[in-house]
Amino acid sequence: MLKIINIILITMFSLFNSDFEKKSNENPPLSLYDISVNSIDGKKINLDKFKGKFILFVNVASNCGFTRQYSSLQKLYKENNNLVVIGVPCNQFGSQEPGNEKEISIFCSEKYNVSFPMTEKLYVRGPKQHDLYRWLTSKELNGRKNSSVKWNFQKYLVDKNGNLVDYWYSLTSPLSSKITNYLK
Repeated sequence: MLKIINIILITMFSLFNSDFEKKSNENPPLSLYDISVNSIDGKKINLDKFKGKFILFVNVASNCGFTRQYSSLQKLYKENNNLVVIGVPCNQFGSQEPGNEKEISIFCSEKYNVSFPMTEKLYVRGPKQHDLYRWLTSKELNGRKNSSVKWNFQKYLVDKNGNLVDYWYSLTSPLSSKITNYLK
């Protein structure tokens, strides 16, 4: 009798599981342009307004050894009409972005003359990971590759059609040919 119950349970689980997989595979990955994110001043950033341009997403921090990359990010942004850089403040790595949005905005503006869009502080990994970074780091959603954010100033490039191109760790300069060659 116990064997029969186990067989029934295994069969039911298999049917449920295959039905679930079928349903989840029927839904196409969420488009990057459908993701909602707020700017550093609390206004909604409509990512779809950047269709037709590359987007370089960078998780940033004010008190990091890589913070000087703000200068290179600003230069890259100013010199490429077909690129939008979006800075994403994050305090998950060494608590190196402790300030609030207003403090971050003032720091970036005064110290690095940042004029590219910045988001509110986000979680880029872990259980509170924002949908933007869930998309950037999940092959199931972005259709390209899995990754994990290792540290501040990791860069994710999205093409003009909203497809993930690639990502680079903090050591890669924003002006590296690894990135700029895609923008030609």
